[in-house]
Amino acid sequence: MISPSQFIDTFISTVVDVIPIAVIIFGFQLAVLRKPVANLATVVLGFFYVILGLSLFLLGLELALFPLGETMAEQLTAPEFIYSFKDDITESLHWIDYYWVYLFAFAIGFSTTIAEPSLIAVAIKANQVSAGAISVTGLRVAVALGVAIGISLGSYRIVVGDPIHYYIMAGYVVVIIQTYFAPKLIIPLAYDSGGVTTSTVTVPLVTALGLGLASTVPGRNPVIDGFGLIAFASLFPIISVMAYAQITQWLNSRADSKENEDAL
Repeated sequence: MISPSQFIDTFISTVVDVIPIAVIIFGFQLAVLRKPVANLATVVLGFFYVILGLSLFLLGLELALFPLGETMAEQLTAPEFIYSFKDDITESLHWIDYYWVYLFAFAIGFSTTIAEPSLIAVAIKANQVSAGAISVTGLRVAVALGVAIGISLGSYRIVVGDPIHYYIMAGYVVVIIQTYFAPKLIIPLAYDSGGVTTSTVTVPLVTALGLGLASTVPGRNPVIDGFGLIAFASLFPIISVMAYAQITQWLNSRADSKENEDAL
């Protein structure tokens, strides 16, 4: 249950965070552009809604999403749960025994990304400016698959304890190679797709999952191993979107070749 003092503290903290944004916007409007703010009452009311919404959202993270993600990670990595699927309970655990963690990470990554408001907005705009060449659903699914695969791989990294920089460097090598071969139309959008995944819905649950895994897997440090899943969630959508464009280009060229052969 939320106490009044807890809400007030969060609300004041949010006001302090939003004030610099308001100062910059109104400062440039009045001091640089030297024009009055149109519909000032509506704008002020909008800022109030933003502050109120952010305050409630932060409280929701603290009371629901973070505890839920950590609880799920704790339950999925509990030895009694893992051993319930093994025939020999005396055998030591290996990375493959945590397959429920990888499946959960894939599912949570895909579902949260599909529901990401910023991704929906980008996909709609990309469809409009490309005159329908970029599918809204196709782009959303491609990004969601990238995030799901990235978070699953990041969860595997936490389980086995590998250094994160090896994965990130290898991933960006793949991105550089794909950038050379991918259609030029999709490259800027692919790089932007990595940024839109680090938004309001995906980040809280993914961060909670990483911290929960690092807290419950033996030998892992939440500070060293718990963070970093967001890096995977930002990197792999770039790969998946360019792969989506490359596969689509290949299928279209194959269809065109077949039509030319039939015409001959």
